[in-house]
Amino acid sequence: MTITVAIDCMGGDHGPSVTVPAALSFVRKHPDVRVTLVGRDEAIRPLLGDASDSRVVVRHASEVVAMHESPALAIRTKKDSSMRVAIDLVKSGEADACVSAGNTGALMAISRFVLKMLPGIDRPAICAAFPTISGHVHVLDLGANVDCTPAHLLQFGIMGSSLVAAIEHKDKQPTVGILNIGSEDIKGNDVVKRAVELLKDSGLNFVGNVEGDGLFKGEAEVVVCDGFVGNVAVKASEGLAQMMATFLRQEFGRNFLTKIAALIAIPVLRRFKQRVDHRRYNGASLLGLKGIVVKSHGSADAYSFGNALERAADMVRSGVLVRITERVAQQQMIQETA
Repeated sequence: MTITVAIDCMGGDHGPSVTVPAALSFVRKHPDVRVTLVGRDEAIRPLLGDASDSRVVVRHASEVVAMHESPALAIRTKKDSSMRVAIDLVKSGEADACVSAGNTGALMAISRFVLKMLPGIDRPAICAAFPTISGHVHVLDLGANVDCTPAHLLQFGIMGSSLVAAIEHKDKQPTVGILNIGSEDIKGNDVVKRAVELLKDSGLNFVGNVEGDGLFKGEAEVVVCDGFVGNVAVKASEGLAQMMATFLRQEFGRNFLTKIAALIAIPVLRRFKQRVDHRRYNGASLLGLKGIVVKSHGSADAYSFGNALERAADMVRSGVLVRITERVAQQQMIQETA
């Protein structure tokens, strides 16, 4: 099976200077992969150097969606943007997945407009992995849907569970929790309480409410929430990680003795940095679409963007779309017979 990934090379803070080297490295590591580099020809080709590989194709796109551009404007006026062309390649079947580090709102809007939704799914959700004490957790939604109904949260649980089961090749259903302000059933607003009832009756491996600290304790493999809560949670965790790193640098650099201690602690600090390195988890899946779209962090370097490419290829190999479609159909049957 050959996998073709369409890459929006112009998106993100760094554009082709990051996306093209990451794509070339990705192709070298995976003989079963092809990439289509979408963007301005004059910006991409000089970065290919002497590389000559039939698995690397350049598709010219004359326009670029700016990072703060209106999603509606991007849909209406930039039909030849690198982002739109990359998504169009997925729609036409010329590519199996699209990866972009560009404007998140525009990527979501264009993807939904072009690819449409899977049957039984009302809204797409942004899903990403984060490190925990015991491994990692997948959280959704991370900002696509500020207001959600209980049915939407149930759909997020189905999609998240299907994704984790597929890409991690799990025989048992992944555990699913819902982010809440307490572990007791009486906690939460009416939407969350009703969503808990739906999740309990869904056939998913639902483990109940997960508090904010439980997110990183690994109390569930998949945690669902609305996009408002999810986005605040992820931004708060990123800020905390940056603060801790700053504190460590400040304390180890405080005086001569602490600098000596830092030298002794280098092996431990390196392992710690590797475990919490957000670049390892780069690549948020836009779930619910009739196609695979992965959003890279806008400030990603080549290593980080490469991990987003890996995520896209893993989703194709593991048949995530089929898994979600089948699981949604099963859920509809459960509801009809209830």
